[in-house]
Amino acid sequence: MAGTFHVNEVPLTGGSPLDNASVLLVFLHGRGSTPEEIIGLARELPVDRAAWIAPRASGRTWYPHSFLQPISANEPYLSDALQAVHNMIERAVLAGIPQQRIAVVGFSQGACLALEAVARRGSPVGAVIGFSGGLIGPAGTPRDYAGRFEGMRVFLGCSDVDPHVPAWRVRETADVFSALGAHVDMRIYRSMGHVINDDELAAARGILQGL
Repeated sequence: MAGTFHVNEVPLTGGSPLDNASVLLVFLHGRGSTPEEIIGLARELPVDRAAWIAPRASGRTWYPHSFLQPISANEPYLSDALQAVHNMIERAVLAGIPQQRIAVVGFSQGACLALEAVARRGSPVGAVIGFSGGLIGPAGTPRDYAGRFEGMRVFLGCSDVDPHVPAWRVRETADVFSALGAHVDMRIYRSMGHVINDDELAAARGILQGL
């Protein structure tokens, strides 16, 4: 059962006013980080007439354990975090922004949350950008997500030696979204740390400006 760990936190907002925006960017920060830190990506990923919103994780973490642990180990925090993301998307749709012009962008734990939230939603947004992240759950987790994602762009970028995100999970995530009809751009970088590089930013910039 979900709690109220994240949905009652006040998000950080900026860019164009939501009722005058043509695009919404949802930014999800990583473990130990804040909206104020992740929103630096908004300057790196400029999009005309974009509103952006960065929800805030209670205690600076969306869920307490590794995303590779059994899903039950991260409940009820995970369900509440997923609901927080879904609320951001629905708020934009109600404000008149087509879901095809909504993008969810995350780094690390925020990337995992972004990918899992969009997959579970079952209805495509315009794009999901996962910097150093993958779908949530241990090896062998069923990926029987409902819905199709034709036309949705997915970017996945990660190191081949990332200490938190194994490359096999990034590849599995790419396969899952591809099978669901999304257009996936996956890039595994050799010997890179747990960071975002210029090539990733350029790729994400192209996707988001295409919205």
